[in-house]
Amino acid sequence: MTVNFEVADGVGTVRLDRPPMNALDTATQDRLRELAEEATRRDDVRAVVIWGGEKVFAAGADIKEMQVMDHAAMVARSKALQDSFTAVARIPKPVVAAVTGYALGGGCELALCADFRIAAEDAKLGQPEILLGLIPGAGGTQRLARLIGPSKAKDLIFTGRQVKADEALTLGLVDRVVPAEEVYAQAHAWAARLAAGPAIALRAAKESVDAGLETDLDTGLTIERNWFAGLFATEDRETGMRSFVEEGPGKAKFR
Repeated sequence: MTVNFEVADGVGTVRLDRPPMNALDTATQDRLRELAEEATRRDDVRAVVIWGGEKVFAAGADIKEMQVMDHAAMVARSKALQDSFTAVARIPKPVVAAVTGYALGGGCELALCADFRIAAEDAKLGQPEILLGLIPGAGGTQRLARLIGPSKAKDLIFTGRQVKADEALTLGLVDRVVPAEEVYAQAHAWAARLAAGPAIALRAAKESVDAGLETDLDTGLTIERNWFAGLFATEDRETGMRSFVEEGPGKAKFR
């Protein structure tokens, strides 16, 4: 398998495993979609880490595979490509990308599908597709602009340049920079902390933010209001409020 999936303590780790650079060929893309759907279904998975291993996250798409594809072949393939990444972005649970080494092209686009990105101090990220006479095709033009703003996204997409971890942090492309040997441990700790939280409320928070960003403010407020009221029907809400009243804030144990 080019992507593996392991679950421990409520955290599912999606591990890219296609040496040497975790190039994202069609089989890997399809496998990512399958595992994203599995993580969505499984009740024992409450948060997800996406990781490429100690050396590299993913250096991009498989260029040799794409080189032999003509227009008709890519028309047939491009939706499946986007659908694979969208499946990761729509996992209704907290998702963190643990970025080591290179996260370029499709690798950067995969990291953009996470809710939070922890990068190694020596990591490099970018969208170099323009250097191939292409543009990002797995969501890069859309998710990157929404994350860091259109002008900064255009700089990276127009030039194809790679940014080091410190600049990525300044741009807002990553959320935390740590020594390379600590990347996975910190990503897993972030996920494990949230895995112990109220699952339905976390789903509500994620869907409210993500859906709200795609619409106008009034519609976004309606999405939030409906989720907020709906959570009053959950056991977690009862647990959280009872614990707050009886023990003080931050002590609730959610099932």
